[in-house]
Amino acid sequence: MASGRPLLDASPRPTQQPPASSLLPPPQPEPPLRADRLAFSLEVPDPFRREPDPSSAASQRGEEEGGGEEESRAVVVGEPSSSEAAAGFAGNGVRTAKYSVLTFLPRNLFEQFRRLSYVYFLAITVLNQLPQVAVFGRGASVLPLAFVLFVTAVKDAYEDLRRHRSDRQENNRLARVLLAPPAAGEFAPKKWKHIRVGDVVRVASSETLPADMVLLATSDPSGVAHVQTVNLDGETNLKTRYAKQETQLRFSQDGGIGGVLHCERPNRNIYGFQANLEIDGKRVSLGPSNIVLRGCELKNTTWAIGVVVYAGKETKVMLNSSGAPSKRSRLETQLNRETVILSIMLIGMCTTASVLAGIWILNHRGDLEFTQFFREKDYTTGKNYNYYGMGMQIFITFLMAVIVYQVIIPISLYISMELVRLGQAYFMGADRDLYDESSRSKFQCRALNINEDLGQIKYVFSDKTGTLTENKMEFQCASIRGVDYCSGKDSCGYSVVVDDLLWTPKMAVKIDHRLLKLLRGGGTDEETKLVLEFFLALAACNTIVPLVLDTRDSKQKLIDYQGESPDEQALVYAAASYGIVLVERTSGYVVIDVLGDRQRFDILGLHEFDSDRKRMSVIVGCPDKTVKLYVKGADSSLFGITKNSLDLDIVRATEAHLHKYSSFGLRTLVIGMRELSQPEFEEWQLAYENASTSVLGRGNLLRSVAANIENNIRILGATGIEDKLQDGVPETIESLRQADIKVWILTGDKQETAISIGYSCKLLTNDMTQIVINNNSKESCKRSLEEAHATIKKLRIASTGTQSPELASESAGVTLALIVDGNSLVYILETELQEELFKVARECSVVLCCRVAPLQKAGIVALIKNRTDDMTLAIGDGANDVSMIQMADVGVGISGQEGRQAVMASDFAMGQFRFLVPLLLVHGHWNYQRMSYMILYNFYKNATFVLVLFWYVLYTAFTLTTAITEWSSLLYTVLYTSLPTIVVGILDKDLSKETLLAYPKLYGSGQRDEKYNVNLFVLNMLEALWQSLVVFYMPYFAYRQSTIDMSSLGDLWALAPVIVVNMLLAMDIFRWNWIVHAFVWGTIAATTICLFVIDSIWFLPGYGAIFHIMGTGLFWLLLLIIVVAAMVPHFVIKAFTEYFTPSDIQVAREIEKFENVNQVNRSEVPMTRLHDPRR
Repeated sequence: MASGRPLLDASPRPTQQPPASSLLPPPQPEPPLRADRLAFSLEVPDPFRREPDPSSAASQRGEEEGGGEEESRAVVVGEPSSSEAAAGFAGNGVRTAKYSVLTFLPRNLFEQFRRLSYVYFLAITVLNQLPQVAVFGRGASVLPLAFVLFVTAVKDAYEDLRRHRSDRQENNRLARVLLAPPAAGEFAPKKWKHIRVGDVVRVASSETLPADMVLLATSDPSGVAHVQTVNLDGETNLKTRYAKQETQLRFSQDGGIGGVLHCERPNRNIYGFQANLEIDGKRVSLGPSNIVLRGCELKNTTWAIGVVVYAGKETKVMLNSSGAPSKRSRLETQLNRETVILSIMLIGMCTTASVLAGIWILNHRGDLEFTQFFREKDYTTGKNYNYYGMGMQIFITFLMAVIVYQVIIPISLYISMELVRLGQAYFMGADRDLYDESSRSKFQCRALNINEDLGQIKYVFSDKTGTLTENKMEFQCASIRGVDYCSGKDSCGYSVVVDDLLWTPKMAVKIDHRLLKLLRGGGTDEETKLVLEFFLALAACNTIVPLVLDTRDSKQKLIDYQGESPDEQALVYAAASYGIVLVERTSGYVVIDVLGDRQRFDILGLHEFDSDRKRMSVIVGCPDKTVKLYVKGADSSLFGITKNSLDLDIVRATEAHLHKYSSFGLRTLVIGMRELSQPEFEEWQLAYENASTSVLGRGNLLRSVAANIENNIRILGATGIEDKLQDGVPETIESLRQADIKVWILTGDKQETAISIGYSCKLLTNDMTQIVINNNSKESCKRSLEEAHATIKKLRIASTGTQSPELASESAGVTLALIVDGNSLVYILETELQEELFKVARECSVVLCCRVAPLQKAGIVALIKNRTDDMTLAIGDGANDVSMIQMADVGVGISGQEGRQAVMASDFAMGQFRFLVPLLLVHGHWNYQRMSYMILYNFYKNATFVLVLFWYVLYTAFTLTTAITEWSSLLYTVLYTSLPTIVVGILDKDLSKETLLAYPKLYGSGQRDEKYNVNLFVLNMLEALWQSLVVFYMPYFAYRQSTIDMSSLGDLWALAPVIVVNMLLAMDIFRWNWIVHAFVWGTIAATTICLFVIDSIWFLPGYGAIFHIMGTGLFWLLLLIIVVAAMVPHFVIKAFTEYFTPSDIQVAREIEKFENVNQVNRSEVPMTRLHDPRR
């Protein structure tokens, strides 16, 4: 349990790079941290302050065109009404609801009719309202579309009502706001919606922040506050924010705070903030560590006071409320192709019916006035009511045919697909194999519209750290001044005494006793000093917050180092194990216990890590009055800023140790330092103050200042940190490889580290030929790619004796692995060389990219996605993976140690990389198989019914009359046949989970589009053609010479298709249970009941017809003959293909049926190797 006594931190946290595809501005470095004893005030030009000059209008216009004031806002602290352009600031009321009472109907209808299919059905409904072309009753024709629109509208209204309630609850919450004079110093309750920019608000512990506020003072004397941002970015760890000492001291003296705050305009970047505050004639810089955002909760801090700078819709949480880009599944895209084919069929049927109707009218034009039901002649005027001339008559018949045959494009399909996806998502979330016990996180389906894409993945792009590994760092070894210390053993930890209490770091790491001996004076003074500097750099050059935890022993405490970087935590724990214990951090200094001597080190400045510099540095005022710069970062970054003439032997030895650590799969960092002279420090301080108080361009200015001071570094040493593989990663990659899924690793680690991890997770094997592209120019990259092509060609000839492209991938895929580094990708991506890289990568079974930036990750995914039809999946756990996740067809986020940015941007979220196997090989396979069958089945069943209507038209003088009642026609697709396919789409399983996991090759059916393609669509249409002929002509010939009425025959034609299509569905169902039985056979019973009800209504056509025809034996005999005759071709084809040309799935089904899959020798059941026609 926490004691509630955290060792507070006011230092800035590392900013995280936002996704490239988002609208977020680039992250900016944190504001400066200065010790009070070195505080000073400089007159720095303010880019937002302009002295009015009436005599220089041109100058004034030039400044306005420069955009200075337009890019910032001025806030008067404590006086919202006096803030510059206060009328233009947003109020704090928020609205997340989409609709109002007045806008609900038009806006909801507009959103629904964005689906073109709805527009099509609306046009059909409108046509049926015209007397000239009306086929069905006006009310009956409106019912299907109205039902769909109504159900969707009710769902949307309910969801929006919940949003309205949430908005009211949020806006009416109370906060304590500082009253205006004369009641200065008093805080009174005020509703959130009435808070304005400039208000000073007091927030108590565990309360939620009502707006984005700059901290002015906190209950801690150092101005530190802790906030939890789980409502903002999903992260549960505490963040440290702080008030500037200038505002903290002023508040503690007189209880009031004034001044003018200049800040940037509202933007979406939750990790960046640039501002300055003018107070008491000084300009104080403000950054991300000084702002707390709406929705965060104050933790471990009694109270905090801040001034509102962004309110309501301008707060960062509201600006980031939009979701990730929507994606469409491949099946839904292919569905458009089949819809076009059906539309052509519809046009062909309508054209045939209308042309034949015209020919019939032409042949019988003399008999039209005597033709019953066709023409009515008004003998008083001599005009025909319903005859409009030959051309118009054909056109009207065409429109009538469109109305009659409209059901060939099923309106219920889209709703059925949504319901099936919802059911699939439920069962995926309920799967215990996808539940992570360590994080207690369930599988999340965040994008319902691409479930079936999980069954067609060909490429997996994976981050390494936190995705393949645990992202729980453990210090393993160190190289200090050219000496390798890696023979450490487990330690019980090092303790320090604070206020008569024993404080012990929570985690102990491996220590090397040679180092302990050196630190305790076992070497020369120079050696001891340098080793001490090394560990001081580890303890001071970070953003770690030490928190004190209670133990069962009241005299003993645990120090828990909290931070956003697991690497930094490991390094600080390592320093503590050697006696260099970080015990306190405030806004201006850190307290470090150095071998029992507590010392204060003033933090004079901090240059955050960024992807350009690849390092971070801190400038420290030491107890001996010296000023030192500590730097840590990547070797490629640190070795470039070392003093060339200094310690060359030590640099070479350190490089050798780094190579050794990387080959072990360890993450490496280089540590360096330099001592600053007084002139150097003063020059840096002036530039640093100038840059850190600037609002516009602060990031570039600070990077420039850092680059100027980070030079002539003396290398202290290097560290090796182990990031262990997650459980089951090697087995997962092996299963994916057997499923013919190519796994690419995209990591920011060194090449040696990435290769070592590749071997550890069995991505790389000893029999693979490695192609390495590691160059520093475009020309050398081009040569490397040409050499790679030549290597592939030689291997192809050697292994197959041919240069056939069809055999290329097989020969190369077994033996080739491509390794590319980020420097090479700079010259390859976005140039003509990326096509060459694509050709090489396609021939390799493994691709490993090292030192890649976030945008390069997205570029590599796009390299495959934009050049092939193969489905891509990207999986990662950090903010640097967001662009890759959003670029891929399917994005999976890991709930890991690096926050939840990847999860929030993903389509699916889970806790472990190994869950990919059940997700893809089991649920992906099931989802693809179910959805493919359901779509084809919907097309088939509707085509069967429409063709029955078409055959009838041929015997009614092409007048588009129907024997089937209009209600049965409309209910056929909505009620009679839709429910069974929904249930089957959710519950059916062609193979068990055990079989799918045992034979990963079975996953290939989705990659090859075996369950949904044009051939299967045509086959289904041919089945629909045959069965419609059977359904129509069997009763036609049986009753041709009888006196049966058309209504009775129409009831038979309405019931028979329902039985036939459900029998075909029953024949194709793999797994039966009581739910499936209830819906398949219950639908037939429900159809019969509906026919009884319809024929029992006296004012509808066909009153009592069903009772007449069902009373004859011929009716039941015909139903039996129709079902048998309709099913014979399907049964014969199914039996023939499964016996003579069984697929992999059918072979596996036979194993399930006749053998125990766990006892079968898998080598005796070879799977069919099928060539992918899309290659």
